[in-house]
Amino acid sequence: MLVVVMMLGTTGYILIDNFPLMDAIFQTGITFTTVGFGEIDEISGPGRVFTITLIIIGFLLFTMSIGIITEVINKGELIKLIKERDMLYKIARLKRHFVICYHNEFTIQVADQLRSSQIPFVIIDPREDLEEIAKHYNYPYFVKAQPHTNEALLKSYISSGKGLITLSDNIADNIATIASVRLYEKEIGKHIPYQIIAKADDQTDEEKLIKLGANSVVTPTKLMAQRVSSMAIRPDMINLIEKFMYSQDSALDMEEILVPKTSWLVLKKIKETHFRDVTNVSIVGIRRKDGIFTSMPGSSETITSNCKLLVVGKAEGIALTKQLINRTKKPKELSYV
Repeated sequence: MLVVVMMLGTTGYILIDNFPLMDAIFQTGITFTTVGFGEIDEISGPGRVFTITLIIIGFLLFTMSIGIITEVINKGELIKLIKERDMLYKIARLKRHFVICYHNEFTIQVADQLRSSQIPFVIIDPREDLEEIAKHYNYPYFVKAQPHTNEALLKSYISSGKGLITLSDNIADNIATIASVRLYEKEIGKHIPYQIIAKADDQTDEEKLIKLGANSVVTPTKLMAQRVSSMAIRPDMINLIEKFMYSQDSALDMEEILVPKTSWLVLKKIKETHFRDVTNVSIVGIRRKDGIFTSMPGSSETITSNCKLLVVGKAEGIALTKQLINRTKKPKELSYV
């Protein structure tokens, strides 16, 4: 409105009293803001009527602006904007974080596990009381928005994130979120696809989400049934695996490492890797590009491009193994084994 009134005032002085452009802009400015400098040049009768009108418009605009600002402050919108901007600055510093969509009981447990593993995460939920929920459950980063919108994807800075976890009880929400993330992935030209994990209530929904682009789908009823039956058949083994996989004080870790097509390891045999000697890590499984998994592969098993190696060892050994696998030429460390 300020720009429009300045343009109208400048045009009026040029047409009515033939003011030069800069004089018209200056006269409009001192009149519109009612500073009281007076006339910089003689103004005709019609020009004075125009000036009075411009003064009234300026006063009305100033009064209306004060009213809007007062209303924003009274409603707390200004404080919300300041808090949101501060939160977005903090989220912008995150790297390789997970975006968790929708707050519920599953979200609370997932957040606890990620927090204990020191993996950063951002919670997205449209509910109005999200700030109070975040304080109660110790969510360090959160965004109040619909997860499937571009606004949510931008504010959560998923462009620099590792993946997304959608845990809505409504299958339609999970479908919309997965579709939005995969489209956004194509728009920004991301080379490494996001890891998307979703929740489903039954096998039919699980198949739908996999087809839409989810990497993994968790079905609580199926997962619980498998766990209960395993505990009934091999209780000691399940307790051991649970401690091994989820305990923070465990000395061992397990991870799947992707073998890129440019890796020196492509078409090499497992016995040629010498990871056991160099990084103290063992290969206990291979997942081929077509999804076929081979457990406890033999030393003569060939490693192909874009397969995933399931390795077991200490965290620092796994990190070093990942670095060695990503190299294009055979590492010097392996030449002396």
